[in-house]
Amino acid sequence: MAMAGMRPARPATGFRAFFSYKVFASAVFTLLFLAAISAFLSSSSSSSSSPSHSSAAALHRRVFLSSDPLRARLDLIYRQAADHSVLATAYAAYARRLKLDSSRQLRVFEDLAASLSELSGRLAVPVDDEDALRPIEKEAKERIKYARQLVGESKEAFDTQLKIQKLRDTIFAVHEQLNRAKKLGALAGSIAAGSTPKSLHCLAMRLMEERIAHPESYRHAAASAPANPDLYHYAIFSDNIIAVSVVINSAIKNAKEPWKHVFHVVTDPKYLAAMQVWFVRRPPTRGAKVEVRSVAEFKFLNASYSPVVRLVESGRRDLSVLDHLRFYLPEMFPKLRRIVLLEDDVVVQKDLAGLWEVDLEGKVNGAIETCFGGFRRYNRYLNFSNPEIANQFSPRACAWAYGVNVFDLDAWRRERCTEQFHHYQSLNEEGTLWNPTSVLPPGLATFYTSTKPLDKTWHVMGLGYNPSVSPDEIRNAAVIHFNGNMKPWLDVALNQYKHLWTKYVDTEMDFLQLCNFGL
Repeated sequence: MAMAGMRPARPATGFRAFFSYKVFASAVFTLLFLAAISAFLSSSSSSSSSPSHSSAAALHRRVFLSSDPLRARLDLIYRQAADHSVLATAYAAYARRLKLDSSRQLRVFEDLAASLSELSGRLAVPVDDEDALRPIEKEAKERIKYARQLVGESKEAFDTQLKIQKLRDTIFAVHEQLNRAKKLGALAGSIAAGSTPKSLHCLAMRLMEERIAHPESYRHAAASAPANPDLYHYAIFSDNIIAVSVVINSAIKNAKEPWKHVFHVVTDPKYLAAMQVWFVRRPPTRGAKVEVRSVAEFKFLNASYSPVVRLVESGRRDLSVLDHLRFYLPEMFPKLRRIVLLEDDVVVQKDLAGLWEVDLEGKVNGAIETCFGGFRRYNRYLNFSNPEIANQFSPRACAWAYGVNVFDLDAWRRERCTEQFHHYQSLNEEGTLWNPTSVLPPGLATFYTSTKPLDKTWHVMGLGYNPSVSPDEIRNAAVIHFNGNMKPWLDVALNQYKHLWTKYVDTEMDFLQLCNFGL
């Protein structure tokens, strides 16, 4: 029984041994496989990581340095100093722009900007020692604190100054725009005033046509007027036919003794025939006399004698011989002792015989003065930056006006006024003494000490530009003057004054209807 009982135990022992052997072999193979993989991975990783070893070390060092507390404090102070240096420089620039070069603010800000800039340069150098950093940090904080305090104290004043400067710039820009607008307006007005309307051109052409068609009717049109010095003589220089007729008609209708009044009309040669035809067809009434002559008839007016004629013949288009005839009255009328110069844009409202009774007190020219306060004085018309003007005249001298002028021709000849005019006109060939297009400045220079002021009721001005002339002044005036660009014969005339001129237009002249005058 015992032998039989031992046999079954042998097979169980062999199976367990076989199973243990397989587990052991599997474990060994697994370990070898893992070891091989590990060896392969380690070799590949070592070959790929070797080139970046140095850059990784550098990055490590940078991270280390950036995390250094000393370096962080140094960088913070550097940025603050640099920012406040820029701010101080900006305020110094503002002070310079506001023209504060001599003020304390400019010097303080410039010094502060320079010191902060120098401090920024020192902070750019690395500092690795706490003891070395501490004094620099203290100095920087003090300067930054001072900069903040200075900026805070000056900000309001600088803002105010900047606003003032901006306002000044704006005012200057607006003033420049206003000046340009005024110049353009003056140019447009002068073009309108200087242009010949179609109606005036038509009238001149119609009168010329009449002269050519009927020459026998105007054979005696050039008859001269009497040169009796005891009569009342007037000089009118113009090529505007209808304007001249209004001046003469108004003077005759308001004269108490019209037969004593003689009108000397001098015109451009182109308009001579037309002007003569008008006064032959519409002669002056009530015994008055009219003489019409051409500039060309005065032979003394040549380039060798007159600087104006010389300049005109040399091609100067801004000068007119007709406008400057007023400076040759004694030579033009050698037998007369006194003459009244009338512009062609005036209207006579009262008898002018009283002008021959005015005592000029030995002066040459009688005219109304136009100055008031600081306006219309010599410095407005003459260039006092020129020594020739500054040494001869006072800039505060009161100006007077052309339009109605009484000239004592004997005193003129005695004072040699024409020679004085030639002297100043020759100096002004380049237009450096006055505006060459105006005849008033040379008159102011020529008659500087020889002008007698007339009563202002003799001559009221402004009806060609001023819509606010007093009605009482107009009503009491002996002569009203349409000086300015809004002439009464133009479409741009001031309507409230135009009737004062049109009532003296000879509407019975048939050529006026043919030329469509809007009267």
